[in-house]
Amino acid sequence: MLKLYDYWRSSASYRMRIALNLKQVEYETAEVSLHPDHLAQNSAEYRAINPQMRVPSIDIEGRVFGQSMALIEWLEETKPNPPLLPSDPMARLSARAFADIVACDIHPLNNSSVLKYLREEFSADADKVGAWYGTWITRGFEALEALAPKDGSFLFGDTPGLAEICLIPQIYNAKRFNIGLSAFPRLLEADAACAEIPAFANAVPEAVKPT
Repeated sequence: MLKLYDYWRSSASYRMRIALNLKQVEYETAEVSLHPDHLAQNSAEYRAINPQMRVPSIDIEGRVFGQSMALIEWLEETKPNPPLLPSDPMARLSARAFADIVACDIHPLNNSSVLKYLREEFSADADKVGAWYGTWITRGFEALEALAPKDGSFLFGDTPGLAEICLIPQIYNAKRFNIGLSAFPRLLEADAACAEIPAFANAVPEAVKPT
């Protein structure tokens, strides 16, 4: 069984949980608390597991790998059903590009380590950190709304895939930071459709938060 080093509120871990659930892969969880009071990712113990000191990581037959997008690609290659990408090459390209706007452009700028640096090195208060966070989500979502296909409940096919796996955690973050989303009806439509699917509902941070 796979071992997932996870934190309930991590966006990258959230997308990893969705992917594993969609693929119906059983896994056990090892909590790595990113809470400021714990910062377990910085411990010597976890650094020995993942030198980058981030989550998620997955132990696969005794070898540990990080980076959610690479791990999702590995899942798609080793467990091709149900597929996370459409069969048409151009549609696959569109889905990957959509997902990468979240994974490569929005999320890294709003990672907890970046926000911590803004607070500690630039004395950014809560309002400034919130403005920073909202700026990059809004700019990214403007592009995603324009790129999202206009038909269907899901984005690049009849079932959710890589695009939704990356989008849904970012919408969760936007709501958590009280960022207005009324300008993005297509993204909200996909979010609502995914909320009805157990693979997504069971990956929501509140569903996996340790007691």
